[in-house]
Amino acid sequence: MLAAENNDSTHIELGPTEEPPIVLTDKAVEMVKEAMEAEELEGHGLRVYVQGGGCAGFQYGLDFDNAPRSGDFKMTLNGLLVFVDSISAMHLEGTTIDYVLGMSGAGFKFENPSAKSTCGCGSSFAG
Repeated sequence: MLAAENNDSTHIELGPTEEPPIVLTDKAVEMVKEAMEAEELEGHGLRVYVQGGGCAGFQYGLDFDNAPRSGDFKMTLNGLLVFVDSISAMHLEGTTIDYVLGMSGAGFKFENPSAKSTCGCGSSFAG
C-alpha cells in the first residue's frame, strides 16, 4: 500500500491512484451517508477499525469521527471520507464492506480475504 505523508498532519492521505486497504460498495456508502445525515454529522467521516474480542478473536467496528487521528489512513471512497488506523489496516487489507438485507435483518457485511475463520454472526474473525 503506497501513501504520501500529509504535511499538515500526522495521518497518511491516500492519493487517487493509490490502492485503499478497504473498499465500500455503493450500497454501504449510501447507508453510511444516510446515517450521517440522520445524526446531523456533516463534515464527519467513517472510522473503520478492528479490535480484540468477539467469538473469533478480532471484531470489526464502524463509527463516525470528525477528523483523522495520528497514524490514520485517510481516504475518500465513493465520496465518503474514511479513516482507518494503521494497525486495523493490516488486518483489513483487501476487505470489502457491503450493506446487505437478509432474512435475519440488515447490516454491514465484511468480506475479508485475510480472515482464516469467521464466526456465525459475521462481525468477528481470526486473522
